[in-house]
This record gives sequence, C-alpha cells and structure tokens, in this order.
Amino acid sequence: MKKIFIVICASALLFSCGGGDKTEKKNAAVPASKDAAASTNPLEDKAIEIVGKSDCTTCHKINEASTGPAWKDVAKKYENTDANIKMLVSKVIKGGQGNWGTVPMTAHPNLSEEDVTTIVKYIFTLK
Repeated sequence: MKKIFIVICASALLFSCGGGDKTEKKNAAVPASKDAAASTNPLEDKAIEIVGKSDCTTCHKINEASTGPAWKDVAKKYENTDANIKMLVSKVIKGGQGNWGTVPMTAHPNLSEEDVTTIVKYIFTLK
C-alpha cells in the first residue's frame, strides 16, 4: 500500500510539473496570444512568426538577459545601420563569441538570410 501511495504521489508531481512540454518554454519571449502579437508593424508580426519557429528564445528574451543578451540591449548597443544589420545577420547564421562575454552563440545555418534580417530589423525596433 505504501508503494502505491509513493507511485501516485510521484506521478502527480511529474504531471503537475508539465511533463517536459517544450512549446511553452520555446515561445517564452513571444507574446502569449495572437491578439497580443497583432501590431500595426508587419515587420514585427513576421519576426515573431520566425522566432516562434526557431530556437531564439532558448537563449534570448526581449527585456532581460538570459544565456544571451536581451534583445533590447542588442538594440541599444548597435546603431541601426545597414553595416550593423549585415554584421548581426552574419553572426546569427555563423555563430560568434566575445561581444557579450565568453558564452558563444551557436550557429544557425538553417535560418535564411532573409529571415534573420527580418529578426534583426525587428530587434532594432525595440530600442
């Protein structure tokens, strides 16, 4: 009887912890509902759609540093120029290290240059 009680308690604990659903974690920095994400800026809508399908929010959040810098901090650090957009797009696709500490950003070769450019331009709107 004691073993059954322990198994039931352990199962209830695991169930209440969410069971490893990664969808919510992955989209933690993205607005929770489509209504919240709706904006008058089509660039923002497209960027949020791309981010939602990628692993960006694993390391980045909009307002606070995580494994990587907050996107608002990136927007503050770099001037919104074509050269900086191109440089940041390259860093996202190829990966990089050193500008924000010793933790390297993994490469994202599966993201298109067009999609990353949309994300970077969106980040600059957070300034």
